[in-house]
Amino acid sequence: MRIISGSARGHRLKTLGGLDTRPTADRVKESMFNMITGYVQEAKILDLFAGTGNLGVEALSRGASQAVFVDRNAEAIKVITDNLKHTKLIDKARIIKSECDTYFASINAQEEKFDIIFMDPPYSQEIISPTLAQIFKWQLLNKGGIIVVESDKEDALPEVRPPYAIMRSKTYGRTVVTIIIKDDDK
Repeated sequence: MRIISGSARGHRLKTLGGLDTRPTADRVKESMFNMITGYVQEAKILDLFAGTGNLGVEALSRGASQAVFVDRNAEAIKVITDNLKHTKLIDKARIIKSECDTYFASINAQEEKFDIIFMDPPYSQEIISPTLAQIFKWQLLNKGGIIVVESDKEDALPEVRPPYAIMRSKTYGRTVVTIIIKDDDK
């Protein structure tokens, strides 16, 4: 696993041992970032179920202004920290060890919003729908912002209603990348 483009291009990232984390394959990540290229520059990023930090670090390398990494696993937090230090992007990051719903409740008081939310939860655990419901409930996305959901093709996405809409969805083997946009004019 490596950074594909930007200031940290070519840097190899550490991964987590075991089968608990499934990093986004380089070819999927490259295609994903090609789909969202116009959204990344100066964006404020939220990387949920961050694992190794692969998606958020790639976004920072490509010009995002800041990123928040959220994962509940202590080993993942250490790997994310190491990867940010290795790529010299640590000063643009906040790393939070937390369940997503606990994190959402904690930031609501601060009214923090994001331009891009990456969501790459464990496959086949019915996490996508409740997490998206929380994102919508707490209104965590800026107008014109996007949510990038990586899922297994067997994982069902919930119905998305205005002001949110599915902008694009693409399948890579068992992996599906779905981009949801927030358009307050709808």
